[in-house]
Amino acid sequence: MVADKSAGYQTFSGPIIVEHQVEMLAQRDGTIQKIFFDGSARVKSGTLLAQFDDRQIVANLEAARAKSRSIEADLKNWESEAQVLDADYGRQQELWKLGLTSQEQLQHAKYKAESDKWDIKRVMESLNSAHQEERSLEIEAEKTKIVAPFTGVVARRYVREGQNVNKGDRLFWVTAESPLLMRFTLPEKLFGRLKRGQELHVTSPDVPGEQYLARVKEVSPVIDPSSGTFEALVEFVGNRGELRPGMTANVRLETPR
Repeated sequence: MVADKSAGYQTFSGPIIVEHQVEMLAQRDGTIQKIFFDGSARVKSGTLLAQFDDRQIVANLEAARAKSRSIEADLKNWESEAQVLDADYGRQQELWKLGLTSQEQLQHAKYKAESDKWDIKRVMESLNSAHQEERSLEIEAEKTKIVAPFTGVVARRYVREGQNVNKGDRLFWVTAESPLLMRFTLPEKLFGRLKRGQELHVTSPDVPGEQYLARVKEVSPVIDPSSGTFEALVEFVGNRGELRPGMTANVRLETPR
């Protein structure tokens, strides 16, 4: 903070930032098979930045899907058999009422029908387990595709094709380009002098001779007791010229004498 008391103004400095900025980390171990974008490339949300070698996962996923299809076919067979056994039990009940069958035959038909229903439940549980295995492998397959989480710029690439990486290793640094924001602190004596929506003029030593317009977006409702300051956040509006995230900016605020 630089004070200009003679003119009744104070200048407050802070970094130019963006809301969305992230270092993308590997979510699994693997080998980088292909890199599609390098540093400084502009990308849209969902753009594929890099691809892991996914051959083993794809093979496992296809095997899991084939297993699910096999269990589904097995389940249909059990369900068809259950319909036949239910019909047999129904006929035995009618014959029992007419005295044309024995108690033993009736009970046998009943037990077979009930036993088949338990087999159907067993196969259904196997199918649910197979579907869960599929879903788990689909999630692992998704982790092999490194996609841009938002529209912005690939600020830095940390890996190369053919490189083996471990879970948690840095892959890319992606940053949004807008909206540009500036966060700075003010002394508690100025608390209440900034209002949301208030417009301020901003300059940057990195772009000399230029002046920009910013609007107050947030003002902290509390004062930090350890420093006696509070935070403010402004958003640049209109033409931003050569301003970029990471630059330093200065905002000039009239202060009481």
